[in-house]
Amino acid sequence: MTAATAARPRSPGSIALARLRADRPAMAGLVLAGTLVMLAVLAPVITAWTGWAPETLDKAAVDPNLGGLPRGAWGGVSAGHLLGVEPVTGRDVLSRILYGGQVSLLIALLATVITVVTGVVLGLLAGFLGGWVDTVISRLADLLMSFPSLIFMIAILSVVRDINRIVLLVTVMAIFGWTVVARIVRGQVLTLRHSEYVEAARVGGAMTGHILRKEVLPGLSAPLLVYATQAIPAYIGAEAALSFLGVGVRQPTPSWGQMINNARGWFMTDPMYLAVPCLFLGLTVLAFTLLGDGLRDAFDPKEAGA
Repeated sequence: MTAATAARPRSPGSIALARLRADRPAMAGLVLAGTLVMLAVLAPVITAWTGWAPETLDKAAVDPNLGGLPRGAWGGVSAGHLLGVEPVTGRDVLSRILYGGQVSLLIALLATVITVVTGVVLGLLAGFLGGWVDTVISRLADLLMSFPSLIFMIAILSVVRDINRIVLLVTVMAIFGWTVVARIVRGQVLTLRHSEYVEAARVGGAMTGHILRKEVLPGLSAPLLVYATQAIPAYIGAEAALSFLGVGVRQPTPSWGQMINNARGWFMTDPMYLAVPCLFLGLTVLAFTLLGDGLRDAFDPKEAGA
């Protein structure tokens, strides 16, 4: 290593990445989240290998004389059903968990993307343009944030029945979620719009759109990345809660919240059927939460001099 290379200052991104790599809980969350996402992506391959699709019934795996309880210990766990079977129907729990993970992650990712994009656009406009634009957007955000969002989600999802549930869930979550992003972006823009490099670009004749894309938006990448990582587990939990309450994803589409709801009546006789979706839901939320906390700490400007 030459003296020039050794003296070269490190970029904020490389410093944050080094902090993230040194954060063991965050790296554990990254590995766990990556594993769970990979399992969901490979669900068709895994179910083709096991031979059980999420809607395939295996009546031989349940005992009709015992009210449909799975045959064998631990909820019917066997070489053919690695995580057991669903009571009464005999559907494979592993396949339903994998496809349920696809649904939960798809809803969370889509809701996060739409939330972030909408919040960024409206927050940029409010913070940079100011005036009546800022007033309208801020008052709209205040109005939506004053609503009890979960109650409104339940009401909307209960009334609207003939629309694709995944699309409806993503739309409702995004409607109530963009306000947080918009407030974060607006606050950052109010700080950045009077910075020297933004003023220099404005004096140089740069258009507003160019300034927002090239000068202001790059400075927001760190807080947006942190928010997006922390929003994913929140949306996963919200989807599970709504499906548990019966207003989210419906049969035959599998969902972890739906499985937990169905397992309530079997808790005393077949606890495995409740434990498996609870475990996967808990691990997924934990993984993204650890990763989000690690990213927040890595990009925290108060730690920049450490």
